[in-house]
Amino acid sequence: KKEGGVGALIKRGGKEQSVDEEDKAVFSDLDESVRRKMEEACDLMLLQLDGKIEVPGTSDEKGADKTTVNEIVAGSGDEEVQSKKDIPVSDSVGTELTTASTEGAETAPDSSSTAVATSKKEKKKGRSVLFGATMGLVVAGWVYSGNITFTALFTLMTALGQLEYYRMVMNANIYPARRISVLGACATFVTALFAPDLHQIVLPVFSTWTMIWFLTMRRNITTISEIATTFTGMFYLGYIPSFWVRIRQLGADVVEPTRLKPLVKPLFERLGQNNLLAYLPKKIHYPITTGSNFIFWTWLCIAFSDVGGYFAGRKFGKTKLGAISPAAGKTSPNKTVEGVIGGCVFSLVLATLGAWIQKWPYWFVLGPLHGVTLALLGLVGDLTASMLKRDAGLKDFGDLIPEHGGIMDRVDSYIFTAPYGWIMCGYVIPALKKLAEARAAVGVVV
Repeated sequence: KKEGGVGALIKRGGKEQSVDEEDKAVFSDLDESVRRKMEEACDLMLLQLDGKIEVPGTSDEKGADKTTVNEIVAGSGDEEVQSKKDIPVSDSVGTELTTASTEGAETAPDSSSTAVATSKKEKKKGRSVLFGATMGLVVAGWVYSGNITFTALFTLMTALGQLEYYRMVMNANIYPARRISVLGACATFVTALFAPDLHQIVLPVFSTWTMIWFLTMRRNITTISEIATTFTGMFYLGYIPSFWVRIRQLGADVVEPTRLKPLVKPLFERLGQNNLLAYLPKKIHYPITTGSNFIFWTWLCIAFSDVGGYFAGRKFGKTKLGAISPAAGKTSPNKTVEGVIGGCVFSLVLATLGAWIQKWPYWFVLGPLHGVTLALLGLVGDLTASMLKRDAGLKDFGDLIPEHGGIMDRVDSYIFTAPYGWIMCGYVIPALKKLAEARAAVGVVV
């Protein structure tokens, strides 16, 4: 081999190593023209790495003296180097090698691309804030829209959420009785509105129907996973959140005024009982009820708990949630203890304000307890949904809401808070009101 050919000594890290006979045999089996072309490309790469040839597109900005390919050809009497005069630098093989050798030199990020990325991030953040504000107004109108409208939209959301849930389950090769489950979940909402006394019996009835269907309509034995996911869909996405419908009806006959009455008095006068059509059910004469006020402030606390937890976690988060709960930490690795505390604080402040506005008895104690409980139960709902998604290998339940995921990704914090809200609004607050009235009757200041 000539000096400078593939068979020459190759410099690697300052040490010289000869090419083995086995490597020579690989090149010797090639066509002569192809082999020579590959040798010349390898030689060109070695010269570029040694700094004797200027790499196209990487000229020194300071004007340092660089030798080009043509200069080497003109100044060298070596026959092998002279043969490179007819080899264009843009040769297919040489281009790949040149690109590989210059890849490491491109370390400075493009300022224009960085600016574009920053602009997109700011636009996305602005859209998220605008979307959140718009959704807040829509939800407020929904809460005060009346029992039938409230229940109808809630039923629709439940059906969509169940479809997302069962799509996730079926991706794991589990095939539940999803139609019966969706129908049963929707039935819990309708029954909660029109037949509250039968609300508790819906889940047992549809569970029995499910097992009859499994035994009579399936050709194969139903698995435990199929039974469990069917019951979970009805219970987790149907029966539990349907308590919001029951809360919505509380105080429908007598609207207890709040401290915001002067602001909403014109609305009450316009929506008075005598101004509405006589054929409407009595329970929707007043879209503003004690239950709707409770739902509005409770949902506001849950929403601000999520917001407060997010910003507190980003600003002060140092202790991972896994430090106090390994399972919760693995379910959501990014959550921190400081974020949980921040969410509780935000919810506490807002719940205390809501308790004062709604004239709760002992509002200065009941409000903070209510806020912290909502934040913790909302966290349980969030982690439950994350657990399901992590087990299924999904990031989001769906993509129905742009940049926010599916229905389940938005309502997970509102599921386990529903039964607690029913107990608080239906039993705890009325009992404390009676206690406060009794104490006031005997002259004890509340």
